Formats: sequence, structure tokens, C-alpha cells
Amino acid sequence: MRRELPMILIRVIVGLVFSIEGILKFVRPEELGTGRFAAIGLPFPHLLAPFVGGVEIICGAAVLFNFFAGDATLALLVVILTALVTTKLPILLGSRFGPFSPPALHHYGWLSFFHEARTDLSMLFALVAILIDSGMQFRRRRWYQGN
Repeated sequence: MRRELPMILIRVIVGLVFSIEGILKFVRPEELGTGRFAAIGLPFPHLLAPFVGGVEIICGAAVLFNFFAGDATLALLVVILTALVTTKLPILLGSRFGPFSPPALHHYGWLSFFHEARTDLSMLFALVAILIDSGMQFRRRRWYQGN
């Protein structure tokens, strides 16, 4: 049990953070759901925000209870990488990145990026740790192996 405790703690915080963020997309849609997705510039915010919220709730719970945690982690990696690209990359660049504009900050660049992205980066690395711990194996199928 003692050797498993660090990964259990990582699963608990990752599962709680994503589940709560997913719930908040429904509870506070203008601030964290549809309104935020529209402000960021994501397409179809009225469809995308509830979908992402649902994914966060379901996959966060799966990680929390270690039920298909590897599969859930892959979905959450897509969510967190999208969040980093759409909201934090413009801060790093200090300018627009495609349709995504940086928020009004006093400073831009590496230090501001790391400051603003600290939670996202923590979740990203925790998700990678869960994925590694889950034992998921990625193999390319060779054409000569057949089915």
C-alpha cells in the first residue's frame, strides 16, 4: 500500500480537479462554460462546452476510482492540451495564435506563461504519470501481422 500511495494521491487530485471543473461548466456556464468558450474563440461553444464538461466529469471520476484510468487519461490529455494551446500559448507568444487572443496582462513571455499555466502544466504531468502507471501500451501494428 505504501508504494501505491503516491499514485493514489495523484489520481485523487487529478480526478477531483477535472470532475469539479466539469461540474462548474454546467453550474456557471457564462463564466466557465459556454461563455468562456465563446470568449476564447472556440467553435460551437454551446455544444462544445457541455461536451467538454461531460468528458471532464466522467473521465475525472474514472481516474479518481481507477476505472479505465488509462483511457480516461487520454481523453483528459486532449482537454488539457487544448486548454494550453487556446489560453496559454498566446500568453507565451504575447500575440494572437490563430483565433486565440492573449488576455490583458502586464507581461507576456516565458515567465508569464509559466505563472498562468502552472495548474494546467501540473495536470498535464500528472496525467502523463497516470498514463504511464496504467500500463497502457502503444504499439504500431505491422502490415504483415494481419488481424
